[in-house]
Amino acid sequence: MGDPAQCRQLVQEAVAVFSTLDVARNNAGITGELSLPADYSLEGWQHIINVNLNSVFFCLKYGLEVMLKQGRGAIINMSSILGQVGTPTPAGYVTAKHGLIDLTQTAAQGYAAQGIRRRGAGLHRQAAARGVFGRSRASSDKASFVTGAYYPVEGGYLAR
Repeated sequence: MGDPAQCRQLVQEAVAVFSTLDVARNNAGITGELSLPADYSLEGWQHIINVNLNSVFFCLKYGLEVMLKQGRGAIINMSSILGQVGTPTPAGYVTAKHGLIDLTQTAAQGYAAQGIRRRGAGLHRQAAARGVFGRSRASSDKASFVTGAYYPVEGGYLAR
């Protein structure tokens, strides 16, 4: 991921198979270099931002185009608990995940009135490994009033 054409094709294929795009769950993440900002290679920085942030933006963009035509849809962007807190390393990962939460909230404010709901989830690696955020009610009609929210699923990590 990280290639706009590939993301567009992914959305087009989903619509071709299912006729609509009711729910999109964008989940992209690599750790990248475990470096402080001054020690980060430029190539490493560009790569992690491209995968962890740009690819979600591209899928969001093309998914929104379809959902706006339909007049409805729900998008869930998967982030990380490190998108809510700082940590010395990995700087690129943390930066991308913070940006993803802000992108989710910005899109929620911009598209809620048009029937598109946006949510974000920040998973701890143990929660992700256990499949804690599997089938989400966040995309159901019962959650129609929830948009722009960020749900940390982290087993108490943030309470330390």
